[in-house]
Amino acid sequence: MTDNEFLQQLQQRNLLDAAGVKRIEREALLRNISAEEALAQNSAVPDEAVAQMKSELLKVPYKKIDPSALDAKLLGMIPEETARTYGVVPLSFDNNLLVVGMLHPDDAKAQEAVKFIARRGRFSLGVYLVSYGDWQAILRRYSPYRNEVARAVQTMNIKEGGERRIANLDEAGAGNEAPIVKIVADTLREAVASRASDIHIEPQENMVRIRLRIDGDLIERTTLPSELGQPVISRIKIMSNLKIDESRVPQDGRFRARILDKEVDFRVGTFPTAGGEKVAIRVLDPSTGLRSFESLRFLYKTLDIVKAGLAKPFGMILITGPTGSGKTTTLYAFLQEFNKENVNIISLEDPVEYFIAGVNQSQVRPEIGYDFASGLREILRQDPDIVMVGEIRDGETAALAVQAALTGHIVLSTLHTNNTAGIIPRLMDMKVEPFLLPVSVNLMMSQRLLGLLCPDCKAAEPASNNLAVVIDRALADLPVEIKEKYPAPYQVYRAKGCATCKGKGILGRAALYEAFAMTPELEDIVNSGPTVQKIAKEAKRQGMITLRQDGILKALEGMFSVEDVVRETEE
Repeated sequence: MTDNEFLQQLQQRNLLDAAGVKRIEREALLRNISAEEALAQNSAVPDEAVAQMKSELLKVPYKKIDPSALDAKLLGMIPEETARTYGVVPLSFDNNLLVVGMLHPDDAKAQEAVKFIARRGRFSLGVYLVSYGDWQAILRRYSPYRNEVARAVQTMNIKEGGERRIANLDEAGAGNEAPIVKIVADTLREAVASRASDIHIEPQENMVRIRLRIDGDLIERTTLPSELGQPVISRIKIMSNLKIDESRVPQDGRFRARILDKEVDFRVGTFPTAGGEKVAIRVLDPSTGLRSFESLRFLYKTLDIVKAGLAKPFGMILITGPTGSGKTTTLYAFLQEFNKENVNIISLEDPVEYFIAGVNQSQVRPEIGYDFASGLREILRQDPDIVMVGEIRDGETAALAVQAALTGHIVLSTLHTNNTAGIIPRLMDMKVEPFLLPVSVNLMMSQRLLGLLCPDCKAAEPASNNLAVVIDRALADLPVEIKEKYPAPYQVYRAKGCATCKGKGILGRAALYEAFAMTPELEDIVNSGPTVQKIAKEAKRQGMITLRQDGILKALEGMFSVEDVVRETEE
């Protein structure tokens, strides 16, 4: 099945609309990957729905897989290279019958690879079609991280209390340095496979601790002998083009690697501590960090307000929220909506997190005088249509952003305030003239990130009396047509933990949103002396769905736990 046929079938079955098809085609072309891989990374259509469609078309039965149930002996029947190259994985072996899962059972080369394995082992053969997600999960079973690191450490014959040695990484992993190269490579693979956002390599008194930040929480993955701390960090410095002989001051670098069949960027920061250098590595995986507009999950009135704001020919789109609330991810999704051949998009970021083909991205460097304000001044000489400024931090940047919006540009940026109602007062605190705001600001948003309940172990249960009161209060001000979709008695969801989510009950994160627009009524408030209370009242008049309400609605749909929503939002 060609990419075109695949996308046409998705559209014919109403799994993807015409705009979605165009977006997937563009992503596949820009990143030189298949349409199915682009679709899976985009998360626009559930894996299972895609697999069931292919099963029907190709007349090959589909099988849902539990990757954790496959043991190492079974995986050894098909080499990892074959599994990756041909999309073929072993599912079971019994009575001389080898059952395999195939990602592309219609691929002639994959068919030949499977037949060769069967002929060589004199096996009978059974074939199922598997989903892209299950295939990726099985591939990750080929490289258990902790055991691999332990084996690499054992080969080095580290003696407790031995003399600390620094590996010569310029020899590309020769001799005793080879395990160091392997430890670093396995750590990076484990981070990507676990969907971690950060890797922390931390020297302690008697060991080196490696922790991953997964779904917002830091989790210890393994420890190394303290003698390996400096060699591992030196290896990372070499990859990042940092000075390996400088450990007294912090350094910043970046590198790119191909891991699990995709290119991933890693942003590296070193920091001197009493125990030695600490390294923090931000994992910039485009398959998790770059989201489509549809995958952001705006609901009801919020979706209408955001779409109307994005459709305007000029003006400011401002997003607020605490550090780590996903503001940049939302801005990148907006940029991808704007990203067309006939527009010039320029961004100022600190730092550039993900590279988007077609967007001119620039990283500010305050140490040389190239900050947001000076960069924005230069951007306006580059004939932009759309400008993204990573953050409005001072009055000069705010004034320039307002002037850019007034002169026919779309300007996207972020602010640090507690909620959307604080955006206008914050801009006025930065000495922006009030009369300029109604004609320059289009859309104001706020967001928070919460952990998604694991789809494999979440289960519905009746809401307790206390939770029912909270839900009633949140739904009270919503339109009748929305409330009717969530009738009492309410069902809430909990996840007890399973192999898929490694016992956490959480798998990934998603955002809560609130948004409102500039209106004549809000203009009157701005011109007559705005306060947060007056602006919040106008937002409510517009029918804004608050962060608490958005979270409760998504919790009732099974995305979040109600307790998490209540803890992270205000009434």
